Amino acid sequence: MSKTYLIAGASSHIAQKTAAILKSEGHNVIGISTKENPGEFDVFHKIEKYETAFFPSVDVAIDGLVYFPGTINLKPFHRLTPEDFITDYKINALGAVAFIQMYLNAIKKSVNGSIVFVSSVAAQTGMPFHSSISMAKAAIEGLARSLAAELAPMIRVNAIAPSLANTPLGERFINSPEKLEASQKRNPMKKVGEPQELADAISFLLSEKASWITGQVLAIDGGMGSLRT
Repeated sequence: MSKTYLIAGASSHIAQKTAAILKSEGHNVIGISTKENPGEFDVFHKIEKYETAFFPSVDVAIDGLVYFPGTINLKPFHRLTPEDFITDYKINALGAVAFIQMYLNAIKKSVNGSIVFVSSVAAQTGMPFHSSISMAKAAIEGLARSLAAELAPMIRVNAIAPSLANTPLGERFINSPEKLEASQKRNPMKKVGEPQELADAISFLLSEKASWITGQVLAIDGGMGSLRT
C-alpha cells in the first residue's frame, strides 16, 4: 500500500537516496529544504529556516518523518564560541523539535507512523574536537528515546548514528587521497560510509519490517563506535 513520507533536509545526498528507495517502493515523498529542489521528490517546498513558522502545512496523513539537517563543526574546545554551540544546537536539535511538532498531528493519522532522526557516532563515543556536535546530537538521541516512549504504540521513533560518510557535509575530511586513506584506516571496516548505506537503514526503520523497533539508536558506522581493531 502506498504511503506518504515527509523529509526535512531534502537536498542532502542521503535524503535523495532515501527518497529514491521510497519512490521505488511506490510511496509518495514530500521534500523540504532551505536549498533548491534536488528533483527527487513528488512535492517539494523551499523554506528559509528550519523553524515552525517556515514549515508548510500539509493536508494529508503522513506515515513517516525524517529530519536530516545537521552540521559538522569540528574545532578544539577553546576555539568554539557560544555562537558555535547555539548554531549547532539550533540546526540539529531545535530544528528537529520544530519539525516534529509541526507535523505531529499529521503523522498521528497514520496506522503505523515512524519518525527517524540522524545522530552521529560522536554522540556516544568521545572524540576530540567534537564537543559542539556531540552535545547537539546527544540531544537528538535523548529526544528520540523520550518521544518513542510518549508516542508508543502508534508511532515508532528511532535514530541512526553514522560515522564519517562520503557526502558534501563530510567532503573536507576526505577531499584528498591522504585524508581519505587516513579516514579509512581509522574505521574497523577500513572505509567511509556511502549515502546509499545510510539510506538503506533509514528506509528500513521507516518500513513495517521494523514494526517492533522503537526507541533505538542504530549505529551505521562500520563498527567505529564499538570496536577497536
